[in-house]
Amino acid sequence: MINAVFVAAEGADHNPLLPATYDIVWSAVVFAIILIAFWKVFLPKLQAMLDARAEAIEGNIAKADEAQAKAEAALQEYTAQLASARQEAGEIREAARVDGDKIRAKAREEALAEQARIAQAAQAQIEADRQSAVVSLRKDVGSLALGLASSVVGESLSDDQKASALVDRFLADLEASEKAAN
Repeated sequence: MINAVFVAAEGADHNPLLPATYDIVWSAVVFAIILIAFWKVFLPKLQAMLDARAEAIEGNIAKADEAQAKAEAALQEYTAQLASARQEAGEIREAARVDGDKIRAKAREEALAEQARIAQAAQAQIEADRQSAVVSLRKDVGSLALGLASSVVGESLSDDQKASALVDRFLADLEASEKAAN
């Protein structure tokens, strides 16, 4: 077998590393056909697909930028509304505090007026009770004084005019001595 390889090698003049000419020609034809097919068919489709993908990515980037701009605008609007709401809440608290102060002042005034009215009514009641007590005491003191005077004088003081004049004079003297003592 080794001899057969040497015999075949001696008869051929060409280089065993280089393929035959017909193999090179047919390989070049097939390569050219495949190259043209890739160049004309597959490469434009691939380029169209890459362009479509690039457009989609750019569209998505544009949409993301637009969405981000909208989100920032919404955030600024929300922040402005929040600041406005806080300011309005502060104004409402201040108005409520002022209203509370007014209500307390009004209630205090009403309480003071009611207190004054009650004190005045109590004072009037006290004065009426005092007058009633004075009249009752005058009557009782007058009766006691007449009884005492009758027993001291020894005669009956049943005359109403005399008795009344005597009681009035006695009480006037009693009041005058009381005032002089003060």
